[in-house]
Amino acid sequence: MSTRTSALDSLVFGVDIQSGNIRGDAPSYAVVAFDGEHLDKDVVSFRKLRRLIEREEPAIVATDNMYELAADKDALVHFLQSLPAGTKLVQVTGADQPEPLSRVASRHGVPYGKEPMKEAEAAARLAAANVGYEVSAFTDTTTVKVSRGRSTGKGGWSSDRYTRRIHGNVKTTSRDVESKLKDAGLAYERDVTEKYGGFSNAIFTVEARPQDIPVSNRRSGDIRIEVERDRRDGIEFEPLVKRRDHVIVGIDPGTTTAAAVVGLDGTVLDVLSTRTADTADVIEWLIERGRPIIVAADVTPMPETVEKFRRSFDAAGWNPTTDLPVDEKLHRTRDEDYDNDHERDAMAAALFAFDAHEDQFERITRKVPPRIDRGEVIARVVSGEESVEAVLRELSDDEESEEETTEHTERELSAEEKKIKRLESQVERLETHVSELQSRVEDRDETIEEYKSELSDARRKERREARERREVNRLERENGRLERELEAEEERADELQSKLSRLKDLWKLDHSNFADVAEGRDLVPVKVVEQFTKKAIEQTDEEYGISAGDVVYLRDASGAGRSTAERLAEKKPRVVLRSGGLSDVADEVLFDHDIPVGPADDVSIQEIDELAIARGTDIESVVADWRRRAEDRQKEQKSEMMDQIISEHRANGGREE
Repeated sequence: MSTRTSALDSLVFGVDIQSGNIRGDAPSYAVVAFDGEHLDKDVVSFRKLRRLIEREEPAIVATDNMYELAADKDALVHFLQSLPAGTKLVQVTGADQPEPLSRVASRHGVPYGKEPMKEAEAAARLAAANVGYEVSAFTDTTTVKVSRGRSTGKGGWSSDRYTRRIHGNVKTTSRDVESKLKDAGLAYERDVTEKYGGFSNAIFTVEARPQDIPVSNRRSGDIRIEVERDRRDGIEFEPLVKRRDHVIVGIDPGTTTAAAVVGLDGTVLDVLSTRTADTADVIEWLIERGRPIIVAADVTPMPETVEKFRRSFDAAGWNPTTDLPVDEKLHRTRDEDYDNDHERDAMAAALFAFDAHEDQFERITRKVPPRIDRGEVIARVVSGEESVEAVLRELSDDEESEEETTEHTERELSAEEKKIKRLESQVERLETHVSELQSRVEDRDETIEEYKSELSDARRKERREARERREVNRLERENGRLERELEAEEERADELQSKLSRLKDLWKLDHSNFADVAEGRDLVPVKVVEQFTKKAIEQTDEEYGISAGDVVYLRDASGAGRSTAERLAEKKPRVVLRSGGLSDVADEVLFDHDIPVGPADDVSIQEIDELAIARGTDIESVVADWRRRAEDRQKEQKSEMMDQIISEHRANGGREE
């Protein structure tokens, strides 16, 4: 395909499968580029088609069947996600139940042929004329996520500083994104996850499409920004031009007003229930969905509120001869979805009104030629009480009949011709009356447009005020959070100040030389080990260091084995103070290494958090006491040893004899 199409405005691509199958290998496509005047044709592979769409960025990619471009629903969503921001996928043959392309082309006067290139051209021309439905898998809400671009790791000497830097950068970038959203006037909601030093992520839910947001996907260093449009639950179809077809309306008035819209084929098109909207709001909602020709109620006589709706649309009214029973309404609406009884009643009224006029609609349809709008004829017959023939004559504008009438005016008219002339005169009078009615309708349309303009202004003002209220609420929440943080920090500062005062009264701590604490005073630093285990010994050693000559306090001395006692003995402490019983094995190991052990109850230990001190005189007393016991123990061991040697000698001497 030539690059000439890149300069065209409102470029439309018509696409039809040329050969192969999207579920098979290497399908090819007939592609027609149409700008309203020129056609450019080519046959390309699926991959080249994707690249062509990405390069040319057409306004519309049109096809008669969307599943010629995707094998299934997931693949279709992926294809829609890959389209440029300004490109729509349009199915020109309809929504969920598409018509044959030949029928749609004939109805709109577009050239059609069975060859793939002809079908692609027909699709392009139809889409250019705003015929078809946009295929959509995404909402108009976009999620912008600012998060860490790299892992904070498992730790190390500088892990805190590294983590704080990353979280600080995420927080700074999220504020920059928020500032851009505010400058663009976009409505959004923010949800952040606070971590050490800042944010680990910030998620913005923005009421806009990605192309309208001044932020794009980016990943650099510590930061990653992901922009993703929110996906719908399924595939939806939106008409390129919202046609206001003729419809039947059911109304259920009351504290909760409900309205249902039914097409002339009996299909339920939409339903509404509201407690807050007034009559004008409901009328506007109905105007957006069609032109009512019948307004129906489910009770008799017709309520005044329903009558107001009927007069507003100058439509025919319908109500049952007796109030519709609940079981009949349930049965008639059994295949439809509704949220409450009010919606059910409105829907039932519209459907029963359709049932009452269905035969009339079919008779009118059989008489209407293909090129004339069936809905317009039905509307004028039902609400205007005109005959089908009179409406068709007016709409068809039969010039041939006028020529024949002019040709025979000079001769004597027959009785039948006089009757025709009289009827034509009557038609002229009726047409004059219709013109007057149309003038009234135009005046009403102007009034409606004025109301719409006022309503639009009021809604814009309301949206602006809502945004301001949301911003005020957000600032109030932020202010409350900051006040809570300030209170917590003040409490923490008071606590730290109190702790600092106590520490100043007790000692000046220098981690590099812990023994300096006792300099010039009868105080000795004590290294606290929570439990007599290897892990607890290593933890205390990592945090404060256990050096030769230190006083070690075992808060729980029970349960230690030989290897644990040897690990402590390797540190060569000056003395070990214990709480609880010491195992025989551990006691033996420490005794063999000449390490004094004494009960902690004999020493006055003062603790502040993880730090502790004791009086030097108490420590000396424990050591001296252990020395005395050690001498007695050694004497006892020597005595036992001598007794054992004598016993062995006697035993050996006895055998010699």
